[in-house]
Amino acid sequence: MTSFPLPQSCEELLGQMVAIETVNPDFGGPIGGEAKLAAHLENLAQQWGLQTRRCPVENSGAFNLLITCEVAPTAEWLLFESHLDTVSISGMTVPPLQLTINGDKLHGRGTCDTKGSGAAMLWALQQYSRQPHRPRNAGLIFSVDEEAGMDGARAFAAGELSKFKRLRGIIVGEPTELRPVIAHHGALRWRSITRGVAAHSADPTKGRSAITGMLRVITALEEKFIPLATRVYPLTGRAAASINVIRGGTAVNIIPDYCEITCDRRLVPGETTAQVLAERDAALAGITVEHDNQYLAPPLPPESSASLHAWVQPVLQAQGLSPAAVGAPYATNASHYAAAGAQVLVLGPGQLAQAHTKDEWLDRHALAQATTLYRALLAVT
Repeated sequence: MTSFPLPQSCEELLGQMVAIETVNPDFGGPIGGEAKLAAHLENLAQQWGLQTRRCPVENSGAFNLLITCEVAPTAEWLLFESHLDTVSISGMTVPPLQLTINGDKLHGRGTCDTKGSGAAMLWALQQYSRQPHRPRNAGLIFSVDEEAGMDGARAFAAGELSKFKRLRGIIVGEPTELRPVIAHHGALRWRSITRGVAAHSADPTKGRSAITGMLRVITALEEKFIPLATRVYPLTGRAAASINVIRGGTAVNIIPDYCEITCDRRLVPGETTAQVLAERDAALAGITVEHDNQYLAPPLPPESSASLHAWVQPVLQAQGLSPAAVGAPYATNASHYAAAGAQVLVLGPGQLAQAHTKDEWLDRHALAQATTLYRALLAVT
């Protein structure tokens, strides 16, 4: 386990979290990076007198970390959630694994998305655990694999979530400028495959190019499927569709027998997977193609946030923050918790434009404000 002193501030806690590399393995990160950070946070939580539980993610060897402060078996629960993983650190122009301060900017990978939210949530939780007035049970989920597959959130929603019988809701930390996001797009992804017959390129007639077959697929998708992504939801904007990865061929002198593309379709609330896949299949009618690796993060409809948003509004106003509901064009873990029946709200410090960048940063005042807000939510009576 990485050795750090007990942090004396939320900024110091954030620095420790940034120092542990948790780049998602799908983006070239180390296997076990998230577990290393989770173990460190587990140790800190236990030193602060909080309870911890490792929640296994089936078929992955990974685990989510649940940190709790339970005041009474019959009290209601308020849960917070932040993901452990980040995108790649390649090409960053600031030290990616070191919290550096430039004026009011806290730089480092994950400061904005979403170690800043996680640090603020944990700091607020340990402060709450020490105060005499504790009206509810509180918990914090540190989830794995948000940036690639959302497997951590999917597993928690399918398993642990049902154990919280009196659940006020889940506050999901993402960079929303501390504005309450009550609806967002979903993401439907899949791989499409064409197959050919390999042959020596000296005589192409002996083979059949999978790349040529894929050209027909791409043309059909570009002309007949992608233009259908026109539905608009007032809070989240317009749907979107794109082809973003292509792979094919093994050598310059071999007719390729395999080619694949990966497609991304952003769903607005109200759209269904069946509806979108029917449009895709109609566009590809008569073309030989296979599809697999289907992935879905469902859209978040506003009704899944309605009561929690109403409850949070007075606290936002008291903190000088806008209580007005907003939407987002991206997907978050919140949709998996909502699909399992929980009320959710996406609410965290930072702006989307600061995340995933070469100099990722978070305003230190936003970090402090988030900590104060999260603690105030815990203390609402």
